[in-house]
Parts: sequence; C-alpha cells; structure tokens
Amino acid sequence: MSFIRVDPKSDFPLQNLPFGIFSTKENPRPRPGVAIGDFVLDLGQIRHLLTGPQLSSRTRVFEQSSLNAFLSLDPAAWSETRASLQRLLSASEGQLRDNASLRKWALVSRDIVTMHLPAEIGDYTDFYSSRDHATNVGTMFRGKDNALMPNWLHLPVGYHGRSSSIVVSGSPVHRPCGQTRPSDDAPPVFGPSRLLDFELEMGFLVGSGSERGQPIPIDHAQDHIFGMVLVNDWSARDIQRWEYIPLGPFLSKSFATTISPWVVPMEALKPFVLPNPTQDPKPLPYLQHSDPFTFDMPLSVAIKGEGMESPTVVCRTNFKHMYWTMKQQLAHHTVSGCNIRPGDLMASGTISGPEPESYGSLLELSWRGSKPLTLGGGHTRTFLRDGDEVILSGHCQGDGYRVGFGTCEGKILPARGS
Repeated sequence: MSFIRVDPKSDFPLQNLPFGIFSTKENPRPRPGVAIGDFVLDLGQIRHLLTGPQLSSRTRVFEQSSLNAFLSLDPAAWSETRASLQRLLSASEGQLRDNASLRKWALVSRDIVTMHLPAEIGDYTDFYSSRDHATNVGTMFRGKDNALMPNWLHLPVGYHGRSSSIVVSGSPVHRPCGQTRPSDDAPPVFGPSRLLDFELEMGFLVGSGSERGQPIPIDHAQDHIFGMVLVNDWSARDIQRWEYIPLGPFLSKSFATTISPWVVPMEALKPFVLPNPTQDPKPLPYLQHSDPFTFDMPLSVAIKGEGMESPTVVCRTNFKHMYWTMKQQLAHHTVSGCNIRPGDLMASGTISGPEPESYGSLLELSWRGSKPLTLGGGHTRTFLRDGDEVILSGHCQGDGYRVGFGTCEGKILPARGS
C-alpha cells in the first residue's frame, strides 16, 4: 500500500509506477515523472533519495527532457529504480510521506500536467503479429484459402514506420490526403481518405541499444525491452489498397501514430505473464524461446462521434491473442545486423481475437464496410468520420488492483491540403 490513496480502479497503483514526461504551467520544462494514483511524482525532485549502487552516480538521467538516458541504462538500474520508488511511496516509509515541504514540490496533481512523448523516438517499426487479424484481412482480399502469405507462420512480418509523425495521446489527427482508386476500371483520383481507420496495438520502447552488425540473441532480448505503451497506428484503407503493391504501406500509415504517454515497465507486467502460443510450424532456432513472454492484458476501443453523449465501446480484445512475442520481434529485427537505440518504438500490429467483437480495426469490425456498427442514438459507423474521438485503453487486472496504461486518444479533424 502507498501513503497516497489510490482507488482500486485506478490504472496507477504502487504495483505499476509507469514512467512519462510531463510539464506544468508553473514549470513548463518537460521532465521525467512516475504516475501514482492521481499524482505525478517529479523524479528530479527526489533523485537525491535514489541512493542504490546502480543509480547513485547516474540520477541526472531524471533531469532530462526525455526518458532516453534512463532507458539506456541496464535492467539492474531499472529494477533498482522501481524498488526504490516503491519504497519511498509505501505507507510504511516516512522519508517522503513525512516531509511536507518535499511532497509539495515532488507530488503534482495529474489534473494540471501536460504529457509529452515519453522518449525521443529515433526509429519506429510496426509488426503484423496477430494471426486472427492477418487471417481476417487476408480473407477479405485473397479468400479464406490464401489468407496468410507463405512467410507469415515463419517470421514476424513488419515494416519500418515514420517516427516523425508519432504523437502523444490527445493530439488531433488530420484526415490524410492521397491517391485512391475507387473503381478498378477508372484512373486514380486525389483527395481526402474516405476509409479512415484505427488500429488497436501495443508497443514497446527499446531500453539499451545494440551495435550495428551484432544481432540480439533471443535469450537476451528481454534485457533490451523496457516497457509498453498503447498504440493507435491510424490507417487510411483506401490509400493503402492502391499504394501497397509492391512495397507495402506508405502514405496510408505515415500521417500519424498515437501512443499513450505512460510507459509501463515490463517488471510491472510480470505477474500477468502467460505461456506463449503454440507455433506450428516450429520457428527457426533463432526465434525459439521457452520462457513465457505473453501477457493477459484486456484492451478496448471506444468511439465518441459528434452529437454522442458518451463514447461507445466497439472492440474488446486481449494482448494474449498475439502469435509472435515481443522477444521474437526484437530478435528477428536485429538478426540481419540492424542496430537498435534507446527509445526506439516497436508496435505489435493490430490486435484481434477470434470473436467478431474482439477485432481490433474497423476494417474487420465492419467487414470492409459491409456491416455498419451501431453506436447508439442512431449513430452508425463503417469507417471514421471527422469529429470522431477514438479512445484506446488497457490494463492487467490483479487481486484488488490493476496495472493500466491510461488512455490513448485522438480526434479526427478535416483534411488539409485537399
């Protein structure tokens, strides 16, 4: 228990302690903090209390404007930081609890903070690791017998995304423009996307990096994975359909990717680990690992359109449905010798489950626009409209507490440049 009261339904109990970058009107400098209940603990204000052997000489990482310096440390330093913070915030420890002056400066109400991207994201990779999602999309475009491409069961398929357009939750997203071909017997046209979609994903931030030319063995991959965030990798389906052959997504994905501001450390997620999915055929040796790295993590998506009084949940799924694990994604990413750097983001790809209500995109939920969703109050959707707010959320449920990610939100604004 913490000396700070935390509601059992809060995403941010003592068992979580996610890291983020925040600022306030009184102090507009972005700086590292940890969420605890309804507060943010300013790490720069209490860094002198972090006196363990891993951190005592390196606490200046908590005076930076991003988490990159902290991420670049090793798992021992991350673990020591977490243990020290849990001690300082516990009900039985008076070092912070009984120091009113320090509490005044170190504990900031979450209601008054502005959240920023948690890291300077140098590179971004998006995978395609949900078998249910890949099967659904493949069935729509190629038929049930050819739903999965021949490589899909042998490697974690992915593509390199655009890090410059990654934005933090709450940032608006303008409808993208591009070429589409509405009719197969007519030339392409230019204009705003008509089939704008969300993609419910999770992502992980890379901790310590690797050298170019040096693959990360899968048995050590976990040492390079710091923590996870919610990801909405917005997608313009009509632009994508016209442009993706032969090289894959380009303008249809590069206009925006939204992530949640709080990074939940992998150590906080360990109590919710599950056995890895059975993979058949068995992957090549460099992709094999026996330690469990799949997580019981319920996820949902809600839409609030203009004129709607409250959001309507359109998807409920779970991260446990993923076929390829994060360790496999990272090992495959680096097996060619590709180096990674602290703060790199790697996303899961759309997370869909086996049931229709667990599909993680409107493309699937409306089955390519043929089955409109009912949102209540006479509102329906096949794809997103201007003014729609999309809200992703997720948490792991413990005994009397939850380890959550907050929300990942974005509102669709009209296109510019059309």
